[in-house]
Amino acid sequence: MINDTRFDVPIYTVAEAARYVGMHPSTLSTWAKGYERRFPDRRPVQMGPVIDSMIDDYGRTMLPFVGLVEAAVVQAFRRTELPLQRIRAALAVLEHQGELEYALASQALMTDGADVLYDYARSTGDGQLGLLTVVKSGQRVYTDLIADYLERITFGDDWATEMILPTTEHKILRVRPNVSSSRPVFVRSGAPLDAVRDRVLAGEPVASVAEDFDTPTEDVQEALDAIWPSLQAA
Repeated sequence: MINDTRFDVPIYTVAEAARYVGMHPSTLSTWAKGYERRFPDRRPVQMGPVIDSMIDDYGRTMLPFVGLVEAAVVQAFRRTELPLQRIRAALAVLEHQGELEYALASQALMTDGADVLYDYARSTGDGQLGLLTVVKSGQRVYTDLIADYLERITFGDDWATEMILPTTEHKILRVRPNVSSSRPVFVRSGAPLDAVRDRVLAGEPVASVAEDFDTPTEDVQEALDAIWPSLQAA
């Protein structure tokens, strides 16, 4: 077991992580916990978790930093609109064929993942998985839908060390282990997202809050609109 705060410190609730990667909380919960579906005329279907999670002292399902990165990877594959069972198959291939713990948050995902998926699809005749990769400049790479998400992940060693949240169109918010308690901060100013949101919720104008935190108003507004679309910011 890896002894690293990126892996073993619970940070994000399922609801928070879902907002940060643009996924519905119930969907993310399924990927984090697994599920069992029962049918009257056949055996139950059980699927295990794909995303790393843990139960905290209050009985809540929580994600560590790597779990948040893994959630972003899952969301990247979901954007391809492949059937969910094929997405699970693709993620399982990356996890097991790569023979690396926490493969979905690993450098190997970027360097070898597209080749692994393509080789597996070709050897098994799985045409759907083959559609997840293309050839560019003579190299096998992920399709743009997946690559757009993955390029926001930074690897300082074998595993992710930073992620720009994929929820916003522009690269506005980042999370780093042990920086601001691994909570999202604005890229340009380092201002904590939670502190900015709290002041807007208290009724302060967005422009005023943005000025106080030395953050562009458009960055604050885009972040709030993307992560809390129901928030009526002034």
